[in-house]
Amino acid sequence: MTDSAKRPIAVFDLDNTLADTAHRQRFLERRPRDWNAFFAAAPQDPPLAEGIALAVDRARECEVVYLTGRPERCRRDTLAWLSGHGLPEGPVYMRRDDDRRPARRTKLDILRRLARTREVRVLVDDDPLVCDDAERAGFTVVRADWARPSGALRQAQEGEGRT
Repeated sequence: MTDSAKRPIAVFDLDNTLADTAHRQRFLERRPRDWNAFFAAAPQDPPLAEGIALAVDRARECEVVYLTGRPERCRRDTLAWLSGHGLPEGPVYMRRDDDRRPARRTKLDILRRLARTREVRVLVDDDPLVCDDAERAGFTVVRADWARPSGALRQAQEGEGRT
């Protein structure tokens, strides 16, 4: 049952929704993929203006929640990045360091858990598979199509459960 006394939530992905990962894609295009370098470069991600503006706008009506496939070991850098780019404060849900399930599964599990006690007003994400599954589950979705797509990142999200 939803707690009507609480504001609804707006759920935002990070990579290629709020943060531009283009500069670090090169670490995923080589074999073997260099995950440590990929995540170590995340603090230098430029913000994506469209995503930032949408998060700030949604914060007027909703509590903003961040849902990322980034591993938990990236929490400190992620929180600093969010704060440094003026994003609304809100809880950050991250993948366990040892969780290799596809992003669409991990994110849908968390969305469903959130929806048990709160109205999930919207999910904003760039991953088409995450968006498709969320829509099939009845969630309202905004597809973040403002970043340059990366085949290497898509494969990592779905096939390797890394982000």
